[in-house]
Amino acid sequence: MEMQRKNRVAQWVYDTRSILGRFHLWLEDVEESWEGEEPAAEHSFVGMSLERAFIMSVAVTSLGTRLFGRYGEGKGLDKAGINRVKKDADAISAYALSEALWYLTRALPENHAVMISLGEGLMPKAGETPEMGSNPLLGFGRVYARPQVARFLDRRVHRLINDPGYEWNDFWREVQTAGITVWGGAVDTLENTSRFAKGAPTGPLSVLHLFDQPLRVARPYEGYMGSLTLPEAVVRQAAEQSVLIDYRTPRKLVLEAIQAAYPGITPDHVHVWTLGGPSRETRIGKLWQTWRDLGVHLIEDGWTIPDTGMEAFTESGTYAPTYHVGPFTDSEGSEHLFLCDGYAASAEAMQAASLDPVLGNRTSMCLFSSKFKIPYDREWLIMQLDPESEDFGAGLSRVLERDVTAAEIEEYAAIIRNARDAGMPAGQRTMTVDDLFPNKEWHVLALAGSMLPDPYSGTPGVEEVEPGVYRVTSRAATREGVLRVTLTLRLTEPADAMRYVFLPLLDRFYAGQDYRTRAVKISDSGRIRNELETLASEALEYLAEDRIRVHLDRVDDEVLPPDKKALILDVLRWYKKNHPIWFRWLEIG
Repeated sequence: MEMQRKNRVAQWVYDTRSILGRFHLWLEDVEESWEGEEPAAEHSFVGMSLERAFIMSVAVTSLGTRLFGRYGEGKGLDKAGINRVKKDADAISAYALSEALWYLTRALPENHAVMISLGEGLMPKAGETPEMGSNPLLGFGRVYARPQVARFLDRRVHRLINDPGYEWNDFWREVQTAGITVWGGAVDTLENTSRFAKGAPTGPLSVLHLFDQPLRVARPYEGYMGSLTLPEAVVRQAAEQSVLIDYRTPRKLVLEAIQAAYPGITPDHVHVWTLGGPSRETRIGKLWQTWRDLGVHLIEDGWTIPDTGMEAFTESGTYAPTYHVGPFTDSEGSEHLFLCDGYAASAEAMQAASLDPVLGNRTSMCLFSSKFKIPYDREWLIMQLDPESEDFGAGLSRVLERDVTAAEIEEYAAIIRNARDAGMPAGQRTMTVDDLFPNKEWHVLALAGSMLPDPYSGTPGVEEVEPGVYRVTSRAATREGVLRVTLTLRLTEPADAMRYVFLPLLDRFYAGQDYRTRAVKISDSGRIRNELETLASEALEYLAEDRIRVHLDRVDDEVLPPDKKALILDVLRWYKKNHPIWFRWLEIG
């Protein structure tokens, strides 16, 4: 057994050595366990060697964010103070995962690339105001590959963003003609950021879903989606009775389908997890009441999750509850069912839906607008309107059930155009995750690293074994099963020095490190470009020949304080002046 453990650790070190070296970590132990039978062949489409590297990537992101992301420092602060802590936490997590992906993709086959198709954090969420701004994130079009492949894809991504005549089908055709394999990604480097900032004891995690093809997304996009996740048995049973179950099905029919699939189950034993809170009442308060009127249990904060014994929360976190969807039996032998309903941000909704073939679920989604002004059962009608139609304003008035202003007409038209330009199926009644792939046959490697315990899967968070040594648990889910891996990692330097290892370069300079006396490396160019794309995507204008013009004045002071903007501009000007060849891609607006 001891020899097996040593061999396992040695294999993990070999497969993840570039990431361990980048983050100054020593791997001391590895524990693996399977939920279900261990697959006889490869667990995922990337192969076991790269799978270990991807698992290490989310584990390192979880560890670094938990230790250096200002966990709990937002507790008791005002909204602006909490927002600052959230931005710092998101910056650490996005930077750590981006660096890990860069290092692991050095081992990709020569004609392969990882491309981020959806990223969480482009817009403020419910209850936040516009000046909260976008969060640091890994967003659309970020490419990780060998240089020649990365340059090829970057040029085409820039065309997708900037050239209205160049569409997703053109991009996909050129990629296939070039013989390049693109693995698409949907990323939320820090889910439950508010809970993390406020010091909640459970919930925050890092999520990366990797697919064997890119998503059909042609522009940076983040919106909201209505989402209903049920066990496959419920949808299949309803189909036998010629009943269509999707997001727009009346919930009374959904309950009847549940009772047909699970004979004898009572409405009060059906438990619906959905987002809660006053900010969501206008949008889904009617949905809550519908379930209550049917006698169904609407899960409240503090409800104990069966099997894990931890308490549920409903203010955020729509991804993790998906892992608990399905039937369970209580201590008295009675059957219960857990399901998810309501809405989610687009990346979270897509990630949760892509777990369907892994967990045996069926998820139906509807595109929503970014407004919270009308109930969900009229919200889905907005995204089916045609903004180019002469009677768009009249149609919008009918959906909103009131007269609309010219400004509202233009605002909603822009929301719909944004979704359509990005490739979202805006005109459809409902959608499934299949609609987001160019090929209907697709595979997923769903990775999640827990920073703090997860109530729905029971995965523990980052645990300190002894000073400088931590256990980090991650999950890797595919159609073959779920692999749970616990890595014991030792920091090879004191905590103060390790903080700089995980801190973005621009944040190091803001913290006091002198960029003028520090040894400059050619890699500074790529790192700073990467950090600008992560930190302030709304400030970047993409130009021809892979150049970027930076407009920091576009970023609200609540997102980037004036002194930090000034420092970043000083840094950029200094690098541009002193290292013009390395920074020829940079222009300052």
